[in-house]
Amino acid sequence: MIDIETVRTMALAFDEAVEQPHFHKSSFRVRKKIFATLDTEKMTVVLKFSPGDQSAFSAFDDSVIYPVPGNWGRHGWTIVELEKVEKEIFTDALTTSYCEVAPKTLAKKYRIDD
Repeated sequence: MIDIETVRTMALAFDEAVEQPHFHKSSFRVRKKIFATLDTEKMTVVLKFSPGDQSAFSAFDDSVIYPVPGNWGRHGWTIVELEKVEKEIFTDALTTSYCEVAPKTLAKKYRIDD
């Protein structure tokens, strides 16, 4: 399980990451692009993945990490259940999402696959 403050701390640890409101949620952005949204009521985070990364993370356990229903999910937006996810998996998923959105010059510091 990951708590709300841990999500904030982890998301804001990335270079140039900021937290801003996004409707009734919090968003985490890098250079104005959202890489994560946090819903404190539902205890979920939505992350932005490439189609391949979305498939890989969802294959781990699709009751913990799964595409957002509809068109948003087809564009890589993926729900993570904070009460079910292990910290190591969440760390990898959040880092992958940041790297998907961040400029290459910022992302290279965090890329897992390099």
